[in-house]
Amino acid sequence: MLKGHPKGLFVLALANMGERFGYYTMLAIFVLFIQAKFGFDKDASSVIFSSFLALVYFLPLFGGVLADRFLGYGKTIILGVLIMFAGYLLLAIPTGVDTVAKVMMFGALGLIAIGTGCFKGNLQALVGNLYDDPKYNSKRDMAFSIFYMCINIGAFFAPSAAGAVYNFFLKKAGLFYEAKIPALAHQFANGTITPEGLEGFKKLAEAQHAGASADLAAFGANYIQKLSEGYNYGFAVACISLMFSLFIFLAFRKYYKSADVTAREQAKADKASGNASQVEELSPAETKQRIVALCLVFAVVIFFWMAFHQNGLTLTWFARDYTQSAVTGLSRIGFGLPTMVMMIIAFYGILGFAQAKKMGAKIASSIAFVIGVAGAYAYYTGMPEVINITPEIFQQFNPFFIIILTPVAVGLFAMLNSKGKEPSAPRKIGIGMFIAAMGFIIMSAGSFGLPTPDAIAGTGGVSDTLVSTNLLISTYFTLTIAELFLSPMGLSFVSRVAPPKYKGLMQGGWLAATAVGNYCVSIIGMLWGLQLWMLWGILVVLCVLSGLFIFSIMKKLEAVAK
Repeated sequence: MLKGHPKGLFVLALANMGERFGYYTMLAIFVLFIQAKFGFDKDASSVIFSSFLALVYFLPLFGGVLADRFLGYGKTIILGVLIMFAGYLLLAIPTGVDTVAKVMMFGALGLIAIGTGCFKGNLQALVGNLYDDPKYNSKRDMAFSIFYMCINIGAFFAPSAAGAVYNFFLKKAGLFYEAKIPALAHQFANGTITPEGLEGFKKLAEAQHAGASADLAAFGANYIQKLSEGYNYGFAVACISLMFSLFIFLAFRKYYKSADVTAREQAKADKASGNASQVEELSPAETKQRIVALCLVFAVVIFFWMAFHQNGLTLTWFARDYTQSAVTGLSRIGFGLPTMVMMIIAFYGILGFAQAKKMGAKIASSIAFVIGVAGAYAYYTGMPEVINITPEIFQQFNPFFIIILTPVAVGLFAMLNSKGKEPSAPRKIGIGMFIAAMGFIIMSAGSFGLPTPDAIAGTGGVSDTLVSTNLLISTYFTLTIAELFLSPMGLSFVSRVAPPKYKGLMQGGWLAATAVGNYCVSIIGMLWGLQLWMLWGILVVLCVLSGLFIFSIMKKLEAVAK
C-alpha cells in the first residue's frame, strides 16, 4: 500500500494531518460551545455551524485562483497557515458573552475559513501534481486514499483532545460535565424555565457541589463561564498543531518541490528557456466537456456532505440528548483512546504480516500484533467499571474506521483491478451515495418511539429514554464505508479530469460543492423538532436520489475519466 509512492506524498499528508487535527478538535466542540456560552437555539446554531462549514469549503475556490494566477501553491499554503493560526488564537481567548465576544468569535471563524481556503485545495493540487509523472500515475487513486487516511489520523485524536482539555479545566474549577446544565442555566437566566425544569436544575446544581442551589443564578453563570473557558482552551490545541504542519511543510520541501509548479508558472519557465511547453493542451471543446462532467459530480456530492456533516450538528445533538452518557462492560473498549490505538497497532500488525515477503518483516509485524493485543487488553482491564462519556467523543469513530478500513478498501479495489473489475471513480461515488442512505436508515430505525426534541426542551433537552451507544457507532461505521467510496475517489477524479490550466480551480470547485452541502446541513438542524425517524428519512431519500442521478449519467463521466 505504501510502496512505490514519491516521498512528497508523505510530507504533504503529514502537513495536512496536523492541520486537520486542529480543525477537527475545534469542530468537535464548536456547536456545544456556542450553545453553552451564548445560549443559541437550534436555528441559530444550525445557521452559524453550516455557514462556517460552507465558507471553509467554498473559499478554496478563491484559494485555487490565488495560487493558479498569482502566488503559486506553496506561498498560498503558507499564507493560509498563518491566517488560520490567527483565527484559532482569537477563538482561544476567553471572553464574556457581550457583543464584543460575539464579534471576536465570528471574526475568528472568518479567519479560519479564509486560511483554510488558501491551504486545503492547493495542498490537494500538489498531491495530484506528484502523480502527473507517468512513473506514478497508476497509483493516483491509492495515493489519495493514503492522503485521506492521514487526514483521519488527525481527526481520530481530535475529539479526545478536545474533551480532555475542557474536562481538565472543568475539574480544576471543581465541576464536571452535565449536558442539561447549560440549557437550564440559560432558561433560568431569561425567565423561561418551567417548574419541572427548575426542580431538575436545583438537583443538578447540588450534585456539582453542596449548597449550589442556594443561588442558582450565580451557579449557572459560573458553570457556563468555566465550561466555555474549557472549550476556549480546547480551541488553542489547533494553534499548536498548525505549528507542526508548517514545520513539516517547510522543512521537507525538497520532496515535493518539483510538484509546486502551476500551469502558468510552467509555461512561463518553458518560454524563458526556449523549450516547448510541457503543459497538456486541450481543445476548448475538451476543456468544456471535462468541466461539465466535474460540475455534474459536484452537484451529486452536495447531498452526501449535507448528510455526512450532520456529525457535528444533529448527530452530536443526538449523542448529547438521546444516547447513554455512560458505558459498562465490553462497550468501554471503544471509549478508551489507548485501547483504540492498540487495536489499530494490532490490526496493522496482521496486515503487515499478510503483505510481508521477507521473514524479518513478518517477525516485526507479529511483534506489532502482540504488542497491540496485549496493550489493548491491559488498558481495558484497567478501565473503571463505568465510564462517563461526553457527546463529542462519538466523532472519533468515523476517523477510527477510516484508519482501519482504508487498507481494506485499497486491497479490495486492487484485487478487482487485477481482475479488470474495479469500478470507475464515478461509479464508486454512486455506490457511496447508496451506502450513505443505509447509514441513515439505521438512525431512522433506532429513533422510533423517542420523544421529539421540542417535547424534552423544558427539562434540559435530554430524553429520559436513552438509546445504546451502538446505534451511533453503527451509523458512523456505515457512513465511513460510504465516505471511502466517495471522498478520496472524488479527489482522485478531480485530479485526473481537471484541465491542466484549471487544476487549482477545479480542486476548489470540489470543495465549493462540499460548501453548498455543508450549508444545507442547517436545513436538517432547523428541522430538529420533527419526529426523529422522519428527520433521518429525509436524508435517506436525498442520498438515494443522488445515487440514481449519478448512475443515469455514468457513461458521460466514465468517458472523460479514461
